Amino acid sequence: MPYCEVGRYADGDKWEGVRLFYRRYGRGAAKVLLIIGLAGTHDSWGPQIKGLTGSLEPADDEPPRPDEEAGAGAAGAAEAAPAEVDDAGGDGIEVCCFDNRGVGRSSVPPNKSYYSTAIMAKDALALMDHLGWKKAHVFGHSMGAMISCKLAAIAPHRLCSLALLNVTGGGFQCFPKVDGQMLSLAFRFLRAKTPEERALVDLETHYTKEYLEETVGSCTRRMILYQEYVKGISSTGMQSNCGFEGQVNACWTHNMSTKELDTIQSAGFLISVIHGRYDIIAQLCHAKRLAERLLPAARMVELHGAHLVSHERPDEVNNALMDLIKATKSAVKPEEWSALPENVSETGALISGRPITVTMRTDEGANATNAAVAVYNLLGKLQLSFLYLIGVIVMGFEHMRNIVKKIIGHKNIDGAIARAWTEVSQGAADHTEINAWLQKLHFSGMPNSCYVWF
Repeated sequence: MPYCEVGRYADGDKWEGVRLFYRRYGRGAAKVLLIIGLAGTHDSWGPQIKGLTGSLEPADDEPPRPDEEAGAGAAGAAEAAPAEVDDAGGDGIEVCCFDNRGVGRSSVPPNKSYYSTAIMAKDALALMDHLGWKKAHVFGHSMGAMISCKLAAIAPHRLCSLALLNVTGGGFQCFPKVDGQMLSLAFRFLRAKTPEERALVDLETHYTKEYLEETVGSCTRRMILYQEYVKGISSTGMQSNCGFEGQVNACWTHNMSTKELDTIQSAGFLISVIHGRYDIIAQLCHAKRLAERLLPAARMVELHGAHLVSHERPDEVNNALMDLIKATKSAVKPEEWSALPENVSETGALISGRPITVTMRTDEGANATNAAVAVYNLLGKLQLSFLYLIGVIVMGFEHMRNIVKKIIGHKNIDGAIARAWTEVSQGAADHTEINAWLQKLHFSGMPNSCYVWF
């Protein structure tokens, strides 16, 4: 099996290696590195692997062709040159995708301090070195897009182009918009104990309702996908608590500084920001803001889809990725890339070189705008606090219920729960046990082939 050792970490008195499991598909001088999101594994890129290479058969054991070796040598001789070098050796495309640390068949470091988007970006760089790739087109989805941003800031000379799918800026931007649907999903997500319960939540998080209700033969997509999800969860199991918490920590602590964004903006490679307009997890407004910040190198591609737009609209996503590869090969300048006219396709895709900007007016207009921005930022913080409060209440109630069940052991326990909860809220009960439980609490992970939040 293809593994790459990318680093080491301390586990007590000994040091353990971090190994990434990866797969290669297709052959060609154009190299594409795919970085998946939270709790996802390499095979989540299936529609893009098929679209870019024409095959889902791994090519890990095949020897490189002579023209590829020549292309790689040429790339190494001109590492600092524009991105066309790696595309000059042939028409084929070679894709590499991998399991991030903490999931799938890759190593699972035991402490969340071993997880950050910067650390995981260095993992990706180590994998490129292992493959002998001097440069590559880097495409990331969700948390993988955050990692891709860090990679682009750390080593901009190693990128041919950058595609960010369903991206956010990390931190509180990882939290979805609070509404009835999201509160219901969050509650069901916390309570899901079986593959069937988890699959129902996953589907509503990944796809639009319209897509799920489309008929395929005598069934709806919802029925087909539900069976696939249940099978996937049952066969592969859940992501480990350590891996899930570590990757969540990477998302939560992710931040792109002004200097890092300036580095990406001025690096000279082309950028596509691709997003589903009905994504309830990674909100579209954050992606638009990032695309605008990266002008003139960035182009916004808004598609009719949700968080898994790469699965819901695979042809449109693949076309956007191929456009990026071809434009890079043709040496299109960033100014030309972002100056393309706005276009709406028959399927509802909105492709825009320059995202809509907010015009800042002077005097009263400026004051009103600044006030609106301040209110928006405050609401974002309140939204985070509200979600945390709801989570604590739900989890605390469940814990109290379990404690009373064990102590009393009779059927009519709701009254006892209410009395216990009242004692805690009034300070009559000892909080030590509850606080210890909250600190030890672990969310259940995702199925290896599916990822929900980032």
